[in-house]
Amino acid sequence: MRCSALLAGTLLAGLVAAVPAVAQQNPPPLAYVQPLPTQAVQAVQDKLRQAGVYSGHIDGVWGVDSQAALEQFQQSHQLQVTGQLNQATAATLGLDPNTLVMAQAPAAPAPPPPDQLRPSSVQAIQSRLRSAGFYNGPVDGVWGQGTQVAIVQFQQARGLQPNGQLNPATITALGLTPDVLAYR
Repeated sequence: MRCSALLAGTLLAGLVAAVPAVAQQNPPPLAYVQPLPTQAVQAVQDKLRQAGVYSGHIDGVWGVDSQAALEQFQQSHQLQVTGQLNQATAATLGLDPNTLVMAQAPAAPAPPPPDQLRPSSVQAIQSRLRSAGFYNGPVDGVWGQGTQVAIVQFQQARGLQPNGQLNPATITALGLTPDVLAYR
């Protein structure tokens, strides 16, 4: 699965097209890829829904359904099908790439460390991770290394920032509601 963090970074792709062919003979240098903020992903999902190619939730979580809708949109508009939001795709959607990257939501406070969760909350998370194929340890309510690694792998697979934190986007992607997180 392509990393959805490339979503915003590939806004650079439109710039590469403007470079003369001689300069493109060398492989492009590595570039920092900035993930889009939740509000920007919601804007993209909304435009894809208006275009009739996205039927998922407008939740700000970039997943396989969002990527598939973007690819379908690109194909139906004769754009290069990359599954990544580049300048041409953003423009065709009627979105300003600069606004997307700058649409930062106010910073939410960092959640408490997962080892402070109640065992029932950890069990709910472990169960979801197991169902999704990311965790094979015991569903025992103990936050350990296996649970932590599973969260990071889940975040990577879902195109979320792989920071191991139980932020709202991760909880939502797990199919849980934030109220499942009960702390000691």
